[in-house]
Amino acid sequence: MEVKTMAEYAASGETPEVLFWVGCAGSFDQRAQKVTRSFVKILNHLNVKFAVLATEESCTGDPAKRAGNEFVFQMLALQNIEVMNTYGVKRIVTTCPHCFNILKNEYPSLGGNYEVIHHSTFLQQLIEEGRIKITDTDSFKGKKITYHDSCYLGRANEIYEAPRKVLEELDAELVEMKSCRTKGLCCGAGGAQMFKEDEKGTKRINIARTEEALESNAQIVAAACPFCNTMLTDGVKSKDKQESLKVFDIAELLAAGQGLETIIL
Repeated sequence: MEVKTMAEYAASGETPEVLFWVGCAGSFDQRAQKVTRSFVKILNHLNVKFAVLATEESCTGDPAKRAGNEFVFQMLALQNIEVMNTYGVKRIVTTCPHCFNILKNEYPSLGGNYEVIHHSTFLQQLIEEGRIKITDTDSFKGKKITYHDSCYLGRANEIYEAPRKVLEELDAELVEMKSCRTKGLCCGAGGAQMFKEDEKGTKRINIARTEEALESNAQIVAAACPFCNTMLTDGVKSKDKQESLKVFDIAELLAAGQGLETIIL
């Protein structure tokens, strides 16, 4: 798997088409690493000229900011901005809505002005350009897929159609959960909730969301966020439904549809 760094491009005097912002989850979480690999396989297959920052990439500072530590956020953000501005970065794509939201909406005030694209939108653009061709039409035939709207992608940035357009390319039936689009239900991890203990209540949010997914009678829950992926997977495990309900990122499903990898349904 070939992945060039911004430093390598700079050394050769070239400029990549886009910077792939991997993010903390995509770099260090074993489950999210699979999504990173799937997305890279798609980019390589389509000969998209992209680069990563590798060890020069730090956390965007989103968890710190959401937890109330503005100082740590600005320290991390300014460090990232200095690195990206040094390389002359113009366009960024990321598989994490949390990274997408903060890079797009909160970095500009600190001097980080970039065109930031979530991978669902980027993949939709590639489909519309005719660059993505679905070759495996059997894996998803007769299957039902339900899509979970990430809060930072959906309600925060009003991106609802792009991930659904990507899923529509697969030969499957797209069904909606009771709470979707503008009325989508959080997975329970946003706003730094991923990193703290549960507050008192009668039911965990990810359990409630998993119950909605099960009610849809779908065999696949498609997500477009590493945090949502983790919370939904935990919810499915808590219901002991791992065999009948699978959780995948849209990049994994699209990579499978192009025959770039095999997923077990």
